[in-house]
Amino acid sequence: METRLDEILRHNERFVKNGEYEPYRTDRFPDKKMAVLTCMDTRLIDLLPRAMNLKNGDAKIIRNAGAIVYQPFGNVMRSLMVAVYELGAEEIFVVGHHDCGMTGLDAERLFRRMKERGVAPGVFDTLKHAGIDLGRWLTGFDSVREGVERSVSLIRNHPLLPPGLPVHGLIIDPVTGRLEVVTEGYGKTA
Repeated sequence: METRLDEILRHNERFVKNGEYEPYRTDRFPDKKMAVLTCMDTRLIDLLPRAMNLKNGDAKIIRNAGAIVYQPFGNVMRSLMVAVYELGAEEIFVVGHHDCGMTGLDAERLFRRMKERGVAPGVFDTLKHAGIDLGRWLTGFDSVREGVERSVSLIRNHPLLPPGLPVHGLIIDPVTGRLEVVTEGYGKTA
């Protein structure tokens, strides 16, 4: 029985052999000097770049569940700092979307699903005793606007980002691609 991996590798062999990668060649520096934090929702994979007039090589695009920044020293902020300090990004866009799965995410429902799929109940107790608040970690937001505003605020006010760095918050319609500005502007001033 062929697996999804077999299918991908077979396609990839043809892709490389036929030089189909040529239209995507670029370097690692974003041509439009921007970084975009957005959601991992599959509806946005092609739609968001087209709605923002981005082609391959124009921007550093970071995706996670909900376009959320919870930890000021977590992976998302590290990626944004690399985009700014190493790759030349001069502007950051946080783009949430309507109908996001992180809106009203129920951590208890996730815990039940984890247990159903084989995570031992004792794991939750161990993590709790280690001081890890899984409920907070797996919580989304009440509204997309709130999530975007919170992420933008954390980025704008981060002590390791340069004063005056433009950080904008937008919401995209995952059906039409229409962008709505939630907040535009700049980070802390010097």
